[in-house]
Amino acid sequence: MQIHVNAEHPEPRKIAHAVQALERDGVIGYPTDSVYGLGCDILSKRGVEAIYRMKGVRSDHLLSFVCPDLSDIARYALVSDSAYRVMRRLLPGPYTFILRATKEVPKVLRMNRKTVGVRVPSHPVTLALTRALGRPLVSTSASIGDEYFIDPTDIEERFPDLALVLDADGVGLTPSTVIDLSDDAPVVVRQGAGPVDFL
Repeated sequence: MQIHVNAEHPEPRKIAHAVQALERDGVIGYPTDSVYGLGCDILSKRGVEAIYRMKGVRSDHLLSFVCPDLSDIARYALVSDSAYRVMRRLLPGPYTFILRATKEVPKVLRMNRKTVGVRVPSHPVTLALTRALGRPLVSTSASIGDEYFIDPTDIEERFPDLALVLDADGVGLTPSTVIDLSDDAPVVVRQGAGPVDFL
């Protein structure tokens, strides 16, 4: 099922419908400022397992958290002063930051990893969704291998187990830039939509 959402002023009842799906352990497709994402409630073990299954990846594959703002990140990740300065400069925006995980990260996501990926996209629909849910989304790109799906109909067809897809304008064509801030110096892991010439 597709739900068209106003990209600049997301309708609260449509966002509430998506939140209900998330709270029922559903996985949804949703727009970001980079590419479309697949997301579930951070507290949903079934949702996380469904994302791994849909993507055909192992359970040690790094999934990201999508937060509504910087203040939510510190609960789930250890943020040094230097890391905070970098993130404050770039967020919200098309970046994923790798940080050391705290014990607040659900066990199903930590496995043997000591790090988490964190995003604060600048797309109004994404921000409305995380604010209405009241906690982060577990997220990954709507992709298989190196193929990224940017059309809601294609996403529905490729991931038929999704509870719904939020269809909105303003979605990018390039995945986020990934920067590792888990150590002293920032390391660009993947060059994507966000520029890195400041590093």
